[in-house]
Amino acid sequence: MSEASSLFDVMYNCRAMRRLDTREVPESDLLKLVDAANQAASGGNQQRGRWIIVRDAAQKKAIADLNHQVSHDFVQARIDRGEELPHHDQAARARMLDAVLYLAEHMHSYPALIVACLDFDERPANLDASGGSIWPGVQNLLLAARALGLGAVPTSYAINRRDEFERILDLPESMAAYALIPIGYPLGNFGPVTRRPVEEIVRFDRWS
Repeated sequence: MSEASSLFDVMYNCRAMRRLDTREVPESDLLKLVDAANQAASGGNQQRGRWIIVRDAAQKKAIADLNHQVSHDFVQARIDRGEELPHHDQAARARMLDAVLYLAEHMHSYPALIVACLDFDERPANLDASGGSIWPGVQNLLLAARALGLGAVPTSYAINRRDEFERILDLPESMAAYALIPIGYPLGNFGPVTRRPVEEIVRFDRWS
């Protein structure tokens, strides 16, 4: 298999994994994930991405409790009202949302939580405008996890309570969190993702 085909195989089979085993992930593999994330492009090549690997049980529980408080009732309400999308029928949507609830109930037991952050000279008022400097790294991390046989999924529910979340991590005022990524060996199977066909989502030169 060529390097190109191997890369595409990882991309096309990188499912969000929310049900993870509790067994330990080697520290060397966790560092490989962050090192892969660090290879991504950043605005002006400023390389402001910072990564916190959370393994301490008390720290994981504090983050998981906050995530549960923010996400559980909101996600359950989405299941109860039968949420669906044009490309995701009600049954498929319910299975995905049920996995989100599973994550909320079990996050504290997962071997590692990785938090993606940016470090600023002066923290901007609009944090969203800087996201382009961290999200490529998050995607690199997800692809690296898939290549190593690890499950991962980015979530931001807990970060909606930003002040509390960042206090748990003792972030300095110059830093901001963008994504929380549980890491572990998947309990489910890797396989192809389901996406809209490219013909539906692309135009050349102008949209209409």
